[in-house]
Amino acid sequence: MSKVKTISIPNFTTASGSYYDKVELHYQHFGRNYINAPVVLINHSLTGDANVAGSSGWWNEIVGPNLTIDTKTYAILAFNIPGNGVNNYTIENYQDFHTGDIAEIFYKGLQVLGVEKLFALIGGSIGGGIAWEMAALYPSLTKNLIPVAADWKASDWIIANTFLQKRLLENSNDPIRDARIHAMLTYRTPASFSERFGRTKNLEKNIYNVESWLIHHGDKLFKRFLLKAYKTMNHLLASVDITRNGKSIEKVIKSIESDIHLIAIDSDIFFTPEEDQKTFKIGRNFKKKIYYHELNSIHGHDAFLIENKAISKILRNIFKT
Repeated sequence: MSKVKTISIPNFTTASGSYYDKVELHYQHFGRNYINAPVVLINHSLTGDANVAGSSGWWNEIVGPNLTIDTKTYAILAFNIPGNGVNNYTIENYQDFHTGDIAEIFYKGLQVLGVEKLFALIGGSIGGGIAWEMAALYPSLTKNLIPVAADWKASDWIIANTFLQKRLLENSNDPIRDARIHAMLTYRTPASFSERFGRTKNLEKNIYNVESWLIHHGDKLFKRFLLKAYKTMNHLLASVDITRNGKSIEKVIKSIESDIHLIAIDSDIFFTPEEDQKTFKIGRNFKKKIYYHELNSIHGHDAFLIENKAISKILRNIFKT
């Protein structure tokens, strides 16, 4: 596992006007030196972190030596979203921040490291939303913008789900476990559950295996995630919106100089492919290098963490060496 390092971003003022004398930004670095190699920034998902490669990395079948995002060719950077609990760092007044602020903090982190230009900016789920936010703020930052199972905005469906998550996190007697169990229903699909469980029972516990699996995921997150961190991340997810400052999506996309690769999952019921299709339809009217890729899977939103071969096949043409 790559060592978690820390950058302090001093004198940071959020878009809402809240001042912080410093914000801690924890990050990990994999592969080549980021001073003289093409740099890839990978943004993690809601309960993820910056550990993208190596034996315990969440994308270790995609990022690594001789893999699609080859650590022999690229320098890989990944920032932890401030307040996600890594190194027990949380933000008390997390409502001060939106994902545009996180994008600004990430950009300042790159500046501290001396990185002026990215080869690729890629993120899954909320990480893809933050990638959109960074590209909107800094249109020439990256050669390739790659949001995966993500959107440039929190849709009504996302807002509705984060609203329920917030109620669970604030009102449940077992908030992390209950919120996680609900969230897993949006990250997978009925077909995925049917294929995996087939209404079978855990005879030892005398419950259905799907129930046992949900309990397991609730327990697993409870052991590794802080309640404040979950509340923070849920709040940020609901805030994604690159048009919040009044610019139309057409103007924002037109301003972005990157090649844009939208990667959707056909069965995703969280960040639905229809939203990416709408974005692609808008963007192709005035941008030549915007592409829509659709991954076929029964596993829904989490397919970007499960279907590594399919994701690699899509990414291979972008990261060809």
